[in-house]
Amino acid sequence: MTTFQDFQLSASLLKALDAMQIETPTPIQSAAIPPLLERRDVMGQAATGSGKTLAFGLPLVQSAKPGERTPSALVVVPTRELAQQVGGVLSQLIAGTGLRSVIVYGGRPIGPQEKNIRKGVQIVVGTPGRLVDLLQRGSLRLDRVRYLVLDEADEMLDRGFARDVDRILGATPRERQTALFSATMPAVHDVSGKYLRDPVVIVLDAEQEAQPDIDHAIYEVGSDDKFDVLRRLLDEPTSGGTLVFGRTKHGVRRLGQRLERSGYRLGVLQGNLSQPQRDRVLREFRSAKTPVLLATNVAARGLDVLHIERVINYDLPETHDLFTHRVGRTGRMGRSGRAITLLGPADLPKWNKIERGLGRKLPRMTLDGKPVATPPQTNGAQRRRRISSWHGPRRTPQTQHAAPSRAPAQRNRHQARRRQRA
Repeated sequence: MTTFQDFQLSASLLKALDAMQIETPTPIQSAAIPPLLERRDVMGQAATGSGKTLAFGLPLVQSAKPGERTPSALVVVPTRELAQQVGGVLSQLIAGTGLRSVIVYGGRPIGPQEKNIRKGVQIVVGTPGRLVDLLQRGSLRLDRVRYLVLDEADEMLDRGFARDVDRILGATPRERQTALFSATMPAVHDVSGKYLRDPVVIVLDAEQEAQPDIDHAIYEVGSDDKFDVLRRLLDEPTSGGTLVFGRTKHGVRRLGQRLERSGYRLGVLQGNLSQPQRDRVLREFRSAKTPVLLATNVAARGLDVLHIERVINYDLPETHDLFTHRVGRTGRMGRSGRAITLLGPADLPKWNKIERGLGRKLPRMTLDGKPVATPPQTNGAQRRRRISSWHGPRRTPQTQHAAPSRAPAQRNRHQARRRQRA
């Protein structure tokens, strides 16, 4: 079995891992750390909760040198929450090394971030928009960056950050080491040639990936019953936190107001909040002061709270990737978790599409635990025959004589089209 000692990490890093109570590398760490320590570029596909922050963080800290005034390492992430999570892990790794790091992102005054940079930092973690702002103001120099990480690169491209990423990379030396991690390879494969040089490509299949211990429950409920079902679920006794996902900012805000009027204590996280408000909501949830967090997809990535016992999909996400990221907020670091999804009648087509993307079907049930019968599947030919055999509503004897008869030529054209469709 591979251990962190096998990677010849520094004594300070091994001490930090011991303080974090992390003993055994995950599959993505075992695959990515050796080539990164050899100064190779790496392109890795890593699912949420797989431990990729340590996979790039340990070589990053190993390569950094205390005392440098400008950054030698840069981590670019798509969201503020992920910036905080990555920055928090790195701050634990650099404890006692003399290295300094700074986290920069929008929603906060830029002045204090500039002041921290002027003090001299070796590691910067930031979102694309704020990094570009700092470059334009001349507050940040990246011309001595030796180690660059693009984390959750697929989401950065989906959010339209490609131009900002290009500007950031253009400010770094061409002779640098680059690590790119993504949840989905196709989203970044076409642009990887711009960012990487002869990379080591790591794609872990489902059997190799460290699979979280998550128990799924898919409940079919009436369209008007979702709120009452959610209340019933929140009334169940739990020993950990509950994360409830809604679809839109306004929908989450309204749902939070309804739950608060019903007496539930919760926090609401959505994009219209200021950064201090976001920080307060997350701080209270992490400390278990609020047992329930209601959020949009802003919490689907970068929210690393180990005590989350349940994830409830009140509204379905748009894609199977987002579903995976949502439920990956529970069952982390060897813990078990539960993922509950509520399906109204209008959700079934979208859920079928999500299951096709997942490559598996999850058993559906009613709230009393009884399984829901799945309708038999029909192939395309059967569906076409069924559609083509339908000619409109059946006429009753009283109305049949009033229907205009088809002219022979029109009837023949209609029959020809029917044969073509069949």
